[in-house]
Amino acid sequence: MESEQLEILDFLQKYAPFTFLTPETLTDIAKTIDVKYVKRDTPILEYGQKVTEWYVVRSGAIEIYLRDGTLYNRMTEGGHFGESGLLTRGKNRYPATAIEDSLLYTIPEDVFLSAYENHEEFAESIELESRSRLRQVVSKATQANELMSTHVKKLLNKEAVCTAPDTPIHAVAAHMSEQGVSSVLIRDDSGIIGIVTDRDIRNRAVAVCMDLTQPVSEIMTTDIVSVQHDRMAIEAMLTMLHHNVHHLPVLRRDEPVGVIALSDILRYESRNSLFVVSRIYHQETVEQLEELKTEVQATFSTMVNQESSSYMIGSAMAAIGRAYKQRLLELAHEKLGPAPIPYCFLALGSMARQEQLIVTDQDNALILDDSFDPARHDEYFKALATFVCDGLDKAGYPYCTGGVMATNDQWRQPLKVWREYFTQWIEKPSPKSLLDSNIFFDLEGVYGQAEFAHNLQTLISQKARGNNRFLASMARNALQRTPPIGFFKNFVVEADGRHSRTINLKRRGTAPLTDLIRVHALAIGSRAHNSFERLNDIEQAKILAHGRTQDIRDALEFISSIRARNQAEQLAQEQVPSNSIVPDDLSDFDRKSLRDAFLILSNAQKYLRFRYQPNRSAH
Repeated sequence: MESEQLEILDFLQKYAPFTFLTPETLTDIAKTIDVKYVKRDTPILEYGQKVTEWYVVRSGAIEIYLRDGTLYNRMTEGGHFGESGLLTRGKNRYPATAIEDSLLYTIPEDVFLSAYENHEEFAESIELESRSRLRQVVSKATQANELMSTHVKKLLNKEAVCTAPDTPIHAVAAHMSEQGVSSVLIRDDSGIIGIVTDRDIRNRAVAVCMDLTQPVSEIMTTDIVSVQHDRMAIEAMLTMLHHNVHHLPVLRRDEPVGVIALSDILRYESRNSLFVVSRIYHQETVEQLEELKTEVQATFSTMVNQESSSYMIGSAMAAIGRAYKQRLLELAHEKLGPAPIPYCFLALGSMARQEQLIVTDQDNALILDDSFDPARHDEYFKALATFVCDGLDKAGYPYCTGGVMATNDQWRQPLKVWREYFTQWIEKPSPKSLLDSNIFFDLEGVYGQAEFAHNLQTLISQKARGNNRFLASMARNALQRTPPIGFFKNFVVEADGRHSRTINLKRRGTAPLTDLIRVHALAIGSRAHNSFERLNDIEQAKILAHGRTQDIRDALEFISSIRARNQAEQLAQEQVPSNSIVPDDLSDFDRKSLRDAFLILSNAQKYLRFRYQPNRSAH
C-alpha cells in the first residue's frame, strides 16, 4: 500500500464501525477511498440529492439538518454520514454542510454496501447508534415531516382579532380589512362565543342583501372548533379535516392567541387533503364524486412521498372517507327526503380508527332511534343505506365482502337493539360471535345523532373493563393472525397463488397489531379510537413493561409506512394497489427493520397470551 493509504487505514482503525471489519476488508476499503476538501459553509449534500458515496470526516466539522433546516446532528473527526440515502437506495433526506474547513474520506456506494451486507457487526453498529434500529428509522421519519415536528404556535403570524357580538356587520368587515385577517372571533364576558369569516359575511350577509347594521352575532358560527397552542401542527390539520373548517382558533388555556387559516397549513403540503375534502362537499352527484378517485389517489401518493407518518396518512384518508359518507347522505336526503326519525350513520374498522390507506373496503352500519317502526320506517332507511353503499362503491370503497354494511338488516337497527348486541357479545362471549363482531368495537358516528354512537361507546367501556372472560375471548381472536417470521427469524412468504413470494402486511402485520392494542384498550376502559392514541392510554395505565408500548408504537408505524409506500409505488406504476409486498424487493435496511417490527409483534402476542389466558375463553 502507498503511504497515503496506510495513513487512511491507520485512521479508520480507530473508529467504529470500522473496528468491526476484518483487516482484509478494511485494507480493501482504504484502497478505494477518495479524499475531498470542502471549505467552510459549503453544502455537501442537498435535500433530494442522489447519494452515491459514504462520507467519513477526517477533520473539520459537518452539520446535518432536517428538511425544515432544524439542526439534527453535528459530525467531527471519525463521524460518518450519507448512509441513510445509500441504505434506502434513494435520495438524500438530511442536508449536510461543512461549518469548518473540512477534509472528508469518501467511500463508493458499492464498497459501502458490500461491507454492510457482509459484516453483521459493522451493519449493527451503523444502525444502532441511536437506540434501536426501528426506533431510529421511525423517529427520523417523524422528524422529517414538518407537520409532525412543528407546534401550532409557530403557524401563527398575527394575534387573535376579537369583537363584541353587538358590533355591526359592516364595522366587523371594515375591521377585518384594516387588520388584514380573514376571520374575527366573537367574545363576551363569558369568553369566545363565535367566529365570523370573510365567507360568512359574503354568503350570510351580502349575498342575501342583509342589513349590514345588524349585529355580527346574527351571522356568526357558534359551534366553535379550536386547538391548543402547544399541540402539533398535524393535530390542527386533522382537526380541520375532521370538522371541515377552514379557520381554527388557537387557545392558550381558554384565551385566544390567534387563528390558523387553511393557507397556514397548505404550505406544509403541496396537494393537501383539506382541498380534497372541500371538493367532496361541493360535488352535486354521485358521478361527480366518482370522478374524484384520481385526486384521492394523488393526495395519498403525495403524502407518502412527503414522508408523512402513517398516523397522519391514516387520519387524512379516514377524513376523506368520512367526507364521502357525509356528502352521500346529504345527496340521499335530497333524493329521498328528510329522515322520518333520528339516526346515526356509523363508520367501522380502519375508518373509525382513523387508520385508512388507499386499499380499503366499506364497513358501516345504522343506529336508529328507538321509535323505529319497521313497517313505517324501514323502507326509507334501506333505500338510504343502498344509496350510500352504492355511492361508496363507485367512489372507490368496495362493498364489504363480509356484509358489514347498513344494507344488511342485521346492522340497521334501533339503539336498544345495538345495546343488546354489545351486551350479549361482552357478557356472553364466544370466540365465534366475537370473530364476527370484532369490527364493531371500532366505531364512530360520522353523520346524524352522534350521541347514539357515544352511548354505545360508554356501554362498551363500562362492560368490557375488567371482564376477564370477554377479554380472554378477544385475546384468543387477536392471536389467530401471527407475524410471518420463521424459526430462524426469516420471513415466511406465501407459497403459491397470485401473491406467491409475498407477505400481506395488513393480515400478518397491522391487523394483529391493532387487534392486540384493542384488547389492552378495552381492558383499561380506554375511549380512544385510534391505535396510537390507545397506546398512549395503555402507556399511562402501565400494564406493559417499560419501553414495550413504544416498541409496539414503532412496529405499527413502520409496518404501516411500508404498506403505504408499497401502495403508492403500485399506483405510480399503474398497478392495482394491494397489501402484499415482496420482501426481496425491499432494501436490506428495510428488510431488517421489518423483521424487527414483526419480532416486536410476536413478543407482544406472547404477552397478550400470558396476561389474558385466552385458552380459558373456550370453556
